[in-house]
Amino acid sequence: MSGFGAREARERFAEEARAERPDLALLCLLIGAGPDPELDEAALDAAQIELDGLAGQLPYRPGGPRAWARALRELLGERYGFRGAAADYERLESSLLHRVLVRRRGLPILLSVVWVEVARRAGAPVYGVALPGHFVVGLGPADGDEQVLVDPFDGGRTLSRDDADSLVSGATGSRLEPSMLEPAEPLEVVTRILNNIRSWAAARPERSDVALWAVELGLAVPSHPALLRYEKGQLLVRRGDFLGGAAELEEYAGLVEVVDEGAAERVRKEAFAARALLN
Repeated sequence: MSGFGAREARERFAEEARAERPDLALLCLLIGAGPDPELDEAALDAAQIELDGLAGQLPYRPGGPRAWARALRELLGERYGFRGAAADYERLESSLLHRVLVRRRGLPILLSVVWVEVARRAGAPVYGVALPGHFVVGLGPADGDEQVLVDPFDGGRTLSRDDADSLVSGATGSRLEPSMLEPAEPLEVVTRILNNIRSWAAARPERSDVALWAVELGLAVPSHPALLRYEKGQLLVRRGDFLGGAAELEEYAGLVEVVDEGAAERVRKEAFAARALLN
C-alpha cells in the first residue's frame, strides 16, 4: 500500500480549510499523511466508516444533553475503551486521528474529535470546548445551565463547573471564564492539533520533517500567524534547503517590515547567512 503523497494531501487540506463548512474529521485525517506516508484514500475511507459505524451504535435520540453524555461514555469510554494516559503525550500517533481510532488512545483534543464526530453523526448537539490546557466536549446549549461538559481523556467523565474550573486553574492559574465554554470552530481545533505536533517535534530535532509538515499545513489555514513563515524558513535552513529557507525568511521580513524595521533587518541578515552556506 502506498499513500497519495504529501503534496496531494497538502492541497486537499488547503482546499478543505477554505471550505465554507470545513470537515473536521477529514482535516484531522489529512494531517496524518505527512507523518504516515502509507496513509492512502482507502485508509481515509476506513476511518470515516469507523466513525459512521460507532455513531450507528448510539441509541436513537436518547434524551437531553446528559443522556447523550451517558450514552457516549458507555459506548466510547466503556465499551470501546477510548481514553488517554500521561504516556500518550510522548507519542506522535496520539495526535493522528487514524491512529487514535485504531489504538483508542490519544491526546484530549483528538479523543474529543472522536467524541464530537461520532455524536454529530448521531444527531447530538455536540461541539468541542477549547479549555486552556485541556480540550473537552460540550453537549447542549453553550450559553446556559443545560450545557454538559465531558472529558474524553478520562473516558467521557461528566465534568461539573468546579471540575472545569480546576482544569483551567491548573493549566493557567486563572479562573474559568464563560467565554472559554464557547464551541470551538473546526479550524481552531485543527490549528491547536498542529500546534501540539509542532511542540512534539520541537523537542525532537531529528523529526524536523514532522515540524515542517505541521508548519506547512498551518500556513494553509486562513488567517494563520505570520510567524509561521519565519518558522518554516528556519526549518528549511536546518534541513539543508538554504535557498528555500532564505526565500521564506525574506518573505517574512517583508511582512513584518511595516511594523518592526529592526526585526525585518535581523531576519534579512539570517537569510543572507543562509545563502552564504551554499559557498
